[in-house]
Amino acid sequence: MENVAILVDAEFFIKQYRAHHPEAVTPEKLAGGLYDICLRHLVSKKGNHRDRLYRVIVYDCPPMMKKVHHPITKRSIDLSKTKTAVERFTFHDELKKRRKVALRLGYIDQDNAAWSVPPSILRDLLQKKRSFEDLQEHEVNYIGRQKAVDMKIGLDIASLALKRMVNKIILIAGDSDFVPAAKLARREFWIEHGPQY
Repeated sequence: MENVAILVDAEFFIKQYRAHHPEAVTPEKLAGGLYDICLRHLVSKKGNHRDRLYRVIVYDCPPMMKKVHHPITKRSIDLSKTKTAVERFTFHDELKKRRKVALRLGYIDQDNAAWSVPPSILRDLLQKKRSFEDLQEHEVNYIGRQKAVDMKIGLDIASLALKRMVNKIILIAGDSDFVPAAKLARREFWIEHGPQY
């Protein structure tokens, strides 16, 4: 029986989950889906044994809390009260209710956040297929980059391996930034358990 930690990049998971569930997904269903998928990783392929869960660690950022003015409508928007923000807060609250789930939060770089349009719309604007006057309110979004999330994931991978807290780490993420930390963990597991790692 393995002692398993499951590390989940929430931003990646949410995009993938919604892509495979085109119906409207509530924050409650999203948290439940994440937890169920993690628990499925504990059962062997043959279904004859179940690993022991050390912890599910979910990495995310709280929504932005500032007020901005929309560049098209000039309307003031409180980002902390948007549908996206309320759903993310609810998602975090739902995760906290789950057994053996830890939430590690980074932050959004609010100082360098900016209004943005999707690449396809920007391409049409640059090729003069559309004009700026044709832009709709929903096509312009206020975007800020996540900070400290990748660093927290990498540090936890290294810490879990070096302190021998687990003997298996499952990482649910779409970023190759974690490869060095994953290689370190694999080396540590190999030193302790042999070449099957």
